[in-house]
Amino acid sequence: MIIVIDGPAGSGKSSTAKTIANRLGIQFLDSGALYRAITYLWLKGGKPDKAEFFENLPKVQLQTEYRDQTFFVQADGEDLTDQIRTQHVADHVSEIASYKEARSFVNRYMRNLVTEGAYIADGRDLGTAVFPDADLKFYMDASLEERANRRFLEMRETDQSVSLEDVMKNLRSRDQKDQSRENDPLKKANDAVVIDTTGKSFDEQVSEMIQVIKGKTTLN
Repeated sequence: MIIVIDGPAGSGKSSTAKTIANRLGIQFLDSGALYRAITYLWLKGGKPDKAEFFENLPKVQLQTEYRDQTFFVQADGEDLTDQIRTQHVADHVSEIASYKEARSFVNRYMRNLVTEGAYIADGRDLGTAVFPDADLKFYMDASLEERANRRFLEMRETDQSVSLEDVMKNLRSRDQKDQSRENDPLKKANDAVVIDTTGKSFDEQVSEMIQVIKGKTTLN
């Protein structure tokens, strides 16, 4: 079983998906972390020629695990969990994620991962491109100001140099790139349940979504 949550950056998808996973006893899959990992590897390599980088990308051994309410990511044995959450990576992730080679790599990994068990995943195009036959689809959104403040508080935990102004500028740019990219742009699936979290408490949005899940799936 796969439940997907799509929506723009900072709409609360990851934190909500993790909490739902914990409460329902299912696995959490963070697609954004996978794109951040690829972006980190590209930056770490000194921003090499993208054609060459993507040609070698399938050789990367990616490993993920969700435990202790954290989505851990490793690439070729290196733990990238903290490194991928910096502003430097965030500034480039939409650029890398726009390439079909990056999307093919991540999509293949996710589809192979969810062949057994029950998962909830968050991303940009899960309900439209990756899992069009998902058991349940959500689309989360919130105002730019609220999304920026949420992301700022999250990023301050690992990057003290980040500012709210920088985060808002980054989100505005990512929204434009994500919605206009040629390969699998951000958009709401026709059969997605829309959850606008502007002005809602975290518990309110989680409770609302769990109620929908229990009403539309076999999870209890």
